[in-house]
Amino acid sequence: MKEYLGFGVAGNFANHLEQAGESNDFSDIVADEDGAPKGIFPFYIPQSATPLGRYCINNQAIILPEDPSFNVQAEPEVALECELLYQDQKVIEVIPKFFMAFNDASVRNDKNAKKLSQKKNFSPGSKAMGKKIPIDCFAHGGICDDYSLASFLMFDDKIELYGECSELVSYSYFYQKLIDWIKNKLNTQKEFSVLEDLSEILKQSNYPSKIIIAIGATRYTHLAETRFLKRGDKIAIVVFNHKEYTIEEIKSLVHKKCIPTELKDISIICQEVK
Repeated sequence: MKEYLGFGVAGNFANHLEQAGESNDFSDIVADEDGAPKGIFPFYIPQSATPLGRYCINNQAIILPEDPSFNVQAEPEVALECELLYQDQKVIEVIPKFFMAFNDASVRNDKNAKKLSQKKNFSPGSKAMGKKIPIDCFAHGGICDDYSLASFLMFDDKIELYGECSELVSYSYFYQKLIDWIKNKLNTQKEFSVLEDLSEILKQSNYPSKIIIAIGATRYTHLAETRFLKRGDKIAIVVFNHKEYTIEEIKSLVHKKCIPTELKDISIICQEVK
C-alpha cells in the first residue's frame, strides 16, 4: 500500500455529510446530478513533501491528532483497489480488482483546513484497511451483491453499532456508474473550494498504475453522530457476506474478538484509539 495513491469519495451515501457537519463545505460545489457524490479528495500521496506524504495506514490503532482540541470520528467505508490505464496522460480505464473494509477517520473541527484532505491525514494512524477480497465482476450478479458493511464502537465494556449496517449496493453510486464517475473526476476535477486538481496529483505522482479509493462512509447511528472518539475506545469495521452471516452474528464475533482473519468472506478492521 505504501506505493499506492490514496483517494476518497465524498458524499456517496445519503445524509452522511449532514451528519458529519460537512455539508456546508460543499455548498459551492454543483453535483453532477441529484444524489451524486461531491468529489474526490486525496488522503495519501506517496513521496509528497506535504503532510499528505505521511504514510497513514495503521490497522491496529487510530492515533489521535497532537492537538487535543481536535474532534475525530471514524468513517466506516468500503475501499476499492483499482488499476488505472492511461492514454495521452488521461485515465481511460479504472479497473476494480479488490474490495475491503476501510476506516477514513477524520477531524471534524479544524477551522484552519481549507481543503477536505487537510482533515484526513492527521497522524500515522488516521486510516486502516482490512483484508482484500478479490472482485470477480464489478457489476450486478458479481460478488459485491452479497456483501454488507457494518461497524461497531466498543467502550465501557459495551458494544454498539457505529454506522448503519448497509448493503454495498445501497451506495448512491456503485458498479459501472461509480467507475465512470471516478474516471471522469480523475480527468476533470479542478481545484475549487475544498477539492483539489486530481489530474495534477496524478501527474506529480508519475501516473500511478494502482490506487486505493475509499468510496464513501455510511450513515452514522445517533451514538456515532453525537460522540467523538476517546482514548481507549475500539472501533471495528466489517465487510461481510450477508448470505453467510447475520449482523447479530457479526456483532457477537466482534464482541468475543473471535473473527478468524483467514475467513475469505469477511474483511475486518479492529483499531484501538490512542
